[in-house]
Amino acid sequence: MQQIINLVIKYKTTLLYLLLLLISLGFTIQSHSYHHSKFFNSANWISGGIFSMSTSVSSYFDLNEENKSLLEENERLRRLLLNTPTPNELSIDTTAINYTIQTARAIKNAYAGPRNYITIDKGKKQGVTQDMGVITSLGILGIVENTSNNYATVQSILNTRSSINAKLKNTAHFGSLKWNEKQYNVVQLEEIPRLVNLKIGDTIVTGGSSSIFPENIPIGVIQKFDLTTTKNFYNIDIKLFNDMTNIKNVYIISNINQEEIRELEEATKNEQ
Repeated sequence: MQQIINLVIKYKTTLLYLLLLLISLGFTIQSHSYHHSKFFNSANWISGGIFSMSTSVSSYFDLNEENKSLLEENERLRRLLLNTPTPNELSIDTTAINYTIQTARAIKNAYAGPRNYITIDKGKKQGVTQDMGVITSLGILGIVENTSNNYATVQSILNTRSSINAKLKNTAHFGSLKWNEKQYNVVQLEEIPRLVNLKIGDTIVTGGSSSIFPENIPIGVIQKFDLTTTKNFYNIDIKLFNDMTNIKNVYIISNINQEEIRELEEATKNEQ
């Protein structure tokens, strides 16, 4: 206590000056509207900045939960979309409905070799099985090949073994989607006959003739094309919508009629 008293006595002049300064500032602010408004505007600016910073920090830590919520909402909307038949469209394709969908995350993605795979964080325990289709919000990625309890490997469309039914969106001509290993963002569409009218920029989508992918899932656009050596079919390069070097959140598609379709197809083959 004595030290405090000694400190006050030692700096009494300075303390008195500061006290009088505060009092004079208070009177000035109270008696002049301009100074009053500037003072409170400054106070509001400081408090606003603090609250803004606090909100930004809070929002940053809430991003993971918000992202999860958005993925779940996207999953619900995509399920509705996949199971809604196209109006006024005559089709004998019975695989275009009855699909389930769930979200997953890519934890490993290869794209530099001839046989590339993507590892996702869902497996048998989550209902993932072989031959399920995998897509992103932009387009197709590949097909589930192997599963463990909590993980699965997906045969990427950037795989020389991959062959996926695809079509031209505008004309509905079908072909096989393959990869020639040359570019990680370009695949090839084969078996399109020369009588088809092609244009650079035409959209390519899934054909829906298999039991894996629904019809009209985006793939990419025609980048260039020319005729094969036989002059009967086109060589077509398709620039993918997906950036295959940057895969994060994915959707796993399951056709609930797939097993029934397989059994029917096998029975038909055995009769021939």
